[in-house]
Amino acid sequence: MNTSVEDKSVNQSNGLSEQSCEACKVGAPKVTDEELGGLLKKIPDWNIETRDNIMQLEKCFSFKKYTDSVAFTNRVAEAAEAQGHHPAVLLEWGKVTVTWWSHKIKALHKNDFIMAAKTDQLYQA
Repeated sequence: MNTSVEDKSVNQSNGLSEQSCEACKVGAPKVTDEELGGLLKKIPDWNIETRDNIMQLEKCFSFKKYTDSVAFTNRVAEAAEAQGHHPAVLLEWGKVTVTWWSHKIKALHKNDFIMAAKTDQLYQA
């Protein structure tokens, strides 16, 4: 896994990975434009993708072995189950693409940033 010491310190100090997701219901507050910039700084290398007019967080993680990709996917699945917030995951040889957004509000919620930070932490483990 290719992560730098700088990447690890950013994620360890950002506080997001230590937070827990809250239940996201229809009508829950979406991340505002003001919040978006600050939250993105806490999860470097995550990109905003817009699909069907829905903003989503997305990042590709690289692996040298397919079995490592599968193991990472399983760790993300376990974290998602524990938090009750689930991503789209694309598993391919050499990489896993993880995409977070909140289905119920069709937008980004703070939960997505929490889970992105947790995903980074799982990759570094």
